[in-house]
Formats: sequence, C-alpha cells, structure tokens
Amino acid sequence: MIRSPLSASTILSSGASLTELDARARDIFRQVVETYLETGEPVGSRTLSRSGVSLSPASIRNTMQDLAHLGLLSAPHTSSGRLPTHHGLRLFVDGLLEIGDLSEDAKRDIEARLTSKGRSFDVALREASSMLSGLAGGAGVVMTPSFEAGVKHVEFILLGPDQALAVLVYDDGRVENRLMTVALGTTPSVLIEASNYLNARIRGRTLGEAKRELAAELAEERQKLDEAASVLIDQGLAAWSGEEGNKRALIVRGRANLLEASSLDDLERVRSLFEDLEQKEELIELLDDVKDAQGVRIFIGSESKLFSLSGSAVIAAPYMAGQSQKVVGAIGVIGPARLNYARIIPLVDYTAKILGRLLD
Repeated sequence: MIRSPLSASTILSSGASLTELDARARDIFRQVVETYLETGEPVGSRTLSRSGVSLSPASIRNTMQDLAHLGLLSAPHTSSGRLPTHHGLRLFVDGLLEIGDLSEDAKRDIEARLTSKGRSFDVALREASSMLSGLAGGAGVVMTPSFEAGVKHVEFILLGPDQALAVLVYDDGRVENRLMTVALGTTPSVLIEASNYLNARIRGRTLGEAKRELAAELAEERQKLDEAASVLIDQGLAAWSGEEGNKRALIVRGRANLLEASSLDDLERVRSLFEDLEQKEELIELLDDVKDAQGVRIFIGSESKLFSLSGSAVIAAPYMAGQSQKVVGAIGVIGPARLNYARIIPLVDYTAKILGRLLD
C-alpha cells in the first residue's frame, strides 16, 4: 500500500483536480509523464503524435498548454517540450501510476542477498542499501533500527576480572547481550545488587525513559548503593540508551549512480543533493516520517524541505520487528524526481519486508 502526503484528488492551485480532467487531458498528461520518466527529456507534441495519440500536434499542444495552466506541466525553455512539475508527478504517482509486483526470481534474489548464511543484521542492512542503489539507479539509504520496547528483565553476569555480560530481556521477547568493562575487583554480589536495583525500577520502561527517570533518583541513592554498583548502573544506562556511540546510523550507498544518471544541466542539482545527503540528522528525521506509514511513502521535491533545492525524490518504507510489528527503521532510494517509480516502489517494499523478517 502506498502512502503519500497528497492524494489523487488533491486540489490544484487553480481549483481543478486530476479527477476533473477529461479523458483526453488525462491521456496526454499520462503520456507526457511516462515519456519523461523514460527519457528524462522535455516531451513535445510531435513526439506524442508519433507515439500513437490520435490527435493533431496542434490539438495536443493546446491540451498541454491547458495542463500547464493547471500547474501539472512546465516548459524549461520557450521552444522546448513540456516537463511534469513536481506537483504533476505527485498527482501522477497517486492517481495514474500502475505498479506491478516483483517477479518470483527477483524476490528470491533479494532474499538470498540479504539472508546469506552467517550474515549479521548490520551486514544485511549495508547489503540492502547497496542492492537498492544498484537496482534502482539512485542512492540507497537505510536507517538502522531504533528499538523502543520496554525492558522486562536485566541481569549482570561476571565473566572475568574486568568484564561482565549484561543481559536484557524486552517486553517484545527480544534478548540482547552486551559485554561491559567493569572495575577490577568487582564481585558477583555487586552485580546482583545492580541487577536488583534496576529490575525494581526499570520494568516496562524503555531504556531512554529509564535513564531520564532514574538520573535524579540515582544521585540520591548513591550513598546507599555500593560505589561499584552505582558506577555500573550509570555505565549500563548510558550505553544502552545510545550515549556511547550506539545512536542510530544512516547507511548511504550509490552516490556515483546519481552522477551517471544526470545530464550536464542536472549536475548543479546533483551537487545540491550531495550536500543534502551530508545532512544526516535531517535525513534521519525524514525517514522518521516514514515510520508513521503502513507502507511505501514517497516525497517529491519540496514535499520534503531537505530536498526542496535539489528537486529530488525519496521512495522509502518502514521495516518492522516482533509479533507486534513495531516499526524500528526505514529503507529507501533517493534520486532525481524522474525515478522509475513503478519499478522502485515494489523493490523498496519487498526489501523492507525481508529486513523485518530477519529481525524476527
């Protein structure tokens, strides 16, 4: 299912909508957009006439002019053909685009590349980004998981003189193990004290919530706790809640594809897009918006403030984990506004499903 910021009945600036166009205008509009997406070049009336539209070039030109008045088409130069505007692309994607399913061979290939024996989830994420970049001809982008399930149980286990294993069991059934460095001389009783303290207070809270709520309390309780246990709790909460380099990461692959797919006139836009891709915090915010969707989400040009200058498009989908199918991350493709939407949308959608299956 495709979720987009606008719908097919979106009202245009002139008060008209796509559904109000007559059959001739809809057909010519569809032909202009499909030809542009295939060639990347302005589309003229003679091109459409030769492609099978049973109207004279003059009649086609008049209809294209009407579509331009509605804000669906634009002319880059006086003597050139017409291009769909970003607004026109949005209405085409929402109302006229025909999306097929992936072939069984394509599905098997994606699954094989992401689920190779012994491959960790982190490696699968990087492979997914590279794979989408290669298949879609844009830049593949993945936001690594952000888990927000409540914690059911925590336990520290001494492994050596200065090393312990932290075991966290989450409400969604996920179990996470992390190695931690502890002070020399830390005893099993200290670890038990730290475990008991956290289990009495953290149950049902996410790690971020627990850290915020326990910060003040821990300061007051330090005198009652063994000093080593207090330090251990501090270190554990900081590491688990993402303050020691464990923040969500953004994986971007395939910037070179953007250059290869661009004409000389587009190079300035590509340079602007590269600058956009460096703003990783803003890009993560954009992908966070995807997490509210139930399927593929599409942003075209100014629909995302991040890409308003470069005029780029984003096709992204959330991936989910656990029996509750909680959204934990997102994956997508970034490229010029003339991306092959019909081909890329099912690619992104299926890749997201496979990533979610890996998390299960």
